[in-house]
Amino acid sequence: MPDHKNAGAESHVPEPGLDENRQSLRTFRSFRETQRTQRIARGLLALFFVAMALYTVRGFLPSLIWGGIFAIASWPLYVRARTRWHAATHQLLLPAAFTLGIALIFLVPVTLFGLEAARDAEGVLHLLNNARQSGMPVPQWIDHLPLGAQTLRAWWESHLQNPDDFSALLGSLRIGQSVKMTQQVGSQLAHRGILFIFSILTLFFLLKDGDSVIRQCLVVSRRAFGKRGERIALQIIASIHGTVAGLVLVGMGEGVVMGVAYLIAGAPHAFLFGVVTAVAAMIPFCAMIAIGIVATLLLIKGSAVIAIVIMLVGLAVIFLADHLVRPALIGGSTQLPFLWVLTGILGGAESWNLLGLFMGPAIMAVLHMLWRNWTRVRD
Repeated sequence: MPDHKNAGAESHVPEPGLDENRQSLRTFRSFRETQRTQRIARGLLALFFVAMALYTVRGFLPSLIWGGIFAIASWPLYVRARTRWHAATHQLLLPAAFTLGIALIFLVPVTLFGLEAARDAEGVLHLLNNARQSGMPVPQWIDHLPLGAQTLRAWWESHLQNPDDFSALLGSLRIGQSVKMTQQVGSQLAHRGILFIFSILTLFFLLKDGDSVIRQCLVVSRRAFGKRGERIALQIIASIHGTVAGLVLVGMGEGVVMGVAYLIAGAPHAFLFGVVTAVAAMIPFCAMIAIGIVATLLLIKGSAVIAIVIMLVGLAVIFLADHLVRPALIGGSTQLPFLWVLTGILGGAESWNLLGLFMGPAIMAVLHMLWRNWTRVRD
């Protein structure tokens, strides 16, 4: 007779390979958990060192960004020059030449501005020394003012015409505090000079190793964000190209036009104020401040008609530049509406000072691209 108990026991005996499969599955799951934990740990470690690196170079981050902006702006012209004069000797010579050229674009106006300011400062010091001894006579231009001439003349006679009153006025200005402020300004200029040198060095190495840097950035972008990361990068690059053309080149053009107008009008320090106008014109509508100062100086000289003409010419140049040329250059390269361009420029300048003139439009260009993608009607 068959043994039913043994038959039942044999029916519950597991298959020989079932325990091995379960063990392999548990081992595989443990391996996957270990890999996942290691990936998280590596990611946290990488973020830690990235944060530490950014904290270490935080004082030089603006210089690195400026160097990147210079490199992006000059890269198309650099590539064309490299293609035309391709040779092994140009691997260092051509980047050095481009770097020197971009540095001179900034150094030449600043040097001339400094020389002009030093010459004027010497004249001011000479005037102050003479005023301490004999006072400052009432200038003739006060009588030509349309309003407040008598009041200003009375104040001048009571505070500046007498040497003792003039010395007392200088004493009330806290010369010691002014000297301390001058030292702080000198320290800031030295610090800015170091940052500018670091920006130029960054530009040189980015031009020299540009192909390798671009290739590495593309690999990282595709691994992290896929194709859309490359589109965002292209949008930022187009925005920087348009901003350089729309702000820097247009601002320099406004400075040249107004500098010639200052020279024809006989304004004092026409070159100096032309440079100031060019720098101010990089921010929309700010060139009017420099033009207003020149018009005021011409008005003080008694040239009221010429001052009005300078104001009208300045208004016309600013209107054409800010309403026609700039929107076409900046917005045309990124399909960015003028309101977005203006908001990016002004908001960037307020948030990041001069660097924001380029970062603001770039951020707004990416935001506008994302907005168009999100609001696009899909079938």
